[in-house]
Amino acid sequence: QVHLVESGGGLVQPGGSLRLSCAASGRIFSIIAMGWYRQAPGKQRELVAYISSNGGRTTYADYVRGRFTISRSNAKDTVYLQMHSLKPEETAVYYCNTEYHDANYWGKGTQGTVAS
Repeated sequence: QVHLVESGGGLVQPGGSLRLSCAASGRIFSIIAMGWYRQAPGKQRELVAYISSNGGRTTYADYVRGRFTISRSNAKDTVYLQMHSLKPEETAVYYCNTEYHDANYWGKGTQGTVAS
């Protein structure tokens, strides 16, 4: 079992920044890869970024590469998503995700709103 709790969302102006956190429980954090996804109103959930279990490999969707950074602290059982130069169309609920023993785990998400 893995329990994920996202935080750090909020309201930011276009061009602004947000830093999201996802705290994990389950004593297995250091051996699981983690991903950040988002779902905008009326749209499908989409992958934003991915990080391997030891943080040595990261992958980004084309639409965020160069602006977003995923990182993790295995000592704190937490994965982060630093977002810069945010756009209004990136208003969404942001979720963290992992897969373990063929089960998919999601947090409840944190709302990020980009508006002036």
